[in-house]
Amino acid sequence: MTGSSVGTAAAVLVDQLRLFGVDTVFGVPGESYLDVLDAMIDAPIRFVACRQEGGAAMMAEAWGKLTQRPGVCFVTRGPGATNASAGVHVARQDSTPMLLFVGDVPRPNRGREAFQEIDFEAMYGQVAKAVIRIDDARRMPELLARAWLCAVSGRPGPVVVTLPEDMLRECCQAVALASPPIPSPTPDAASLAELGQLLVAAERPFVLAGGPGWTQPASEALQRFAERWALPVGVSFRRQDVFDNHHGCYAGHVGIGIDPALASRIRGADLLLVLGSRLGEITTGGYRLIDAPRPAQTLVHVHPDAAELGRVYQADLAIVSAMPACSEALARLEPPPDRIAGTAAGEAHRDWQRFLQPRDAPGELPLAAIVQSLAAWLGEKGIVCNGAGNYAIWLHRHYSWRRRGTQLAPTSGSMGYGVPAAIAAALRHPDRRVACWAGDGCFLMHGQELATAVAERLGIVFIVVDNGQYGTIRMHQERRFPGRVAGTRLVNPDFVALAQAYGVHAEAVASALAFERALARAARGDGPFLIHLKLDAARLTPDLRL
Repeated sequence: MTGSSVGTAAAVLVDQLRLFGVDTVFGVPGESYLDVLDAMIDAPIRFVACRQEGGAAMMAEAWGKLTQRPGVCFVTRGPGATNASAGVHVARQDSTPMLLFVGDVPRPNRGREAFQEIDFEAMYGQVAKAVIRIDDARRMPELLARAWLCAVSGRPGPVVVTLPEDMLRECCQAVALASPPIPSPTPDAASLAELGQLLVAAERPFVLAGGPGWTQPASEALQRFAERWALPVGVSFRRQDVFDNHHGCYAGHVGIGIDPALASRIRGADLLLVLGSRLGEITTGGYRLIDAPRPAQTLVHVHPDAAELGRVYQADLAIVSAMPACSEALARLEPPPDRIAGTAAGEAHRDWQRFLQPRDAPGELPLAAIVQSLAAWLGEKGIVCNGAGNYAIWLHRHYSWRRRGTQLAPTSGSMGYGVPAAIAAALRHPDRRVACWAGDGCFLMHGQELATAVAERLGIVFIVVDNGQYGTIRMHQERRFPGRVAGTRLVNPDFVALAQAYGVHAEAVASALAFERALARAARGDGPFLIHLKLDAARLTPDLRL
């Protein structure tokens, strides 16, 4: 408790966000919450004005991924809220803490289908973790603390808070609250002892790490555990920065475009230790790589939310724990002195190294080599962001992540994510290099946020992989309806000219050397830089062609 807040409800709201440690929020201005915008003028909170609510919500979601605290977004009712729903869905499926504030119709007009009115509980009930309406200004601190705690506890997720326009103008005296403590479950001694016995008995153990809540110290503790027990470690879909890819125990990415050798290793394991991952559809290959609901392997499943354990997969041992506490406990778990360490971890890592090698055919734009050049340019702490599409498989396969917090990508498979995520990353870490890797269709879904990058003078490198089509859908289309193309071809703008119109330096490149030279010029600039890569439409993935 920190005393009382006196003023309008909007001023109390802003003061509470400040007490919770919020210093940056994203949004598109709306008349329904003008009082909040006015209160922010006198507060140490930066409002990042975006060009579309979907982009604003995805920026807030990316901020939540980077900070593991709720990213905050403000939108107006009706079209503002519906546009923002894509970002809320990403936060839900990616288990990212987020607060979406929606300015709502005045209380007396509710239920009359007033201007832009929506029943937000009905609309967001299946998407958000919770929907909270604040009708009484005096309860602002209480309900904001509830929303904050809900967003970060257990399995993190998005919470929608609706703010009636007339309520925000009310004057009130409210008890100000500090940021609520976050419960952090830890593994119990009995479960750790049982896990140790299962590890000793296993001949072909495999660790699969992913999900929310990982920190750099947690990742390093997991590496120590894997070294001590000589365990191969894979990472779940788009969580490749959880484990140092150069570490000798790293086995690869368990997601779209999985290495067949890695898939075979998982199927042949006799013990699966799953840390943090929900074991969703993509990671489990449509629930076939790991049989649902009862895996063929002995399954130990660790997750911070008890509700996720047994939800799909029945585990032999289920442990409720946050990842930092779990990984530290595992790092202290001693193997027996007479245990003979196997060679599986080293073999799995060598398989991954073979899979990592470029396989570009002569005459093709060398995307694999370009991805590896990008990784070298960004460095260990650089951040790469992408949305959804086949173009991302080149990243999954050929990029090497070294540290936690350097990959921003939607496990929900939402297009349009890369551009706003890169903006959030550059705002959060102005001292790091940031790149957005986007397909042509993906880029144009939120490409208007280039204006936000220019306004904030962010030195982001935007890379557009342009094959003139919705490549993933074209791939499925060709499999089901060979030669019958409908709706997947795209007529694109001149991406260089488009970027230049926003005030972004832009170049088209056609070779790995030209790409490296463009990156060098980007490093010398003081604003956004776009690189256009024209790809043959026949190339769908590193291995698949029309």
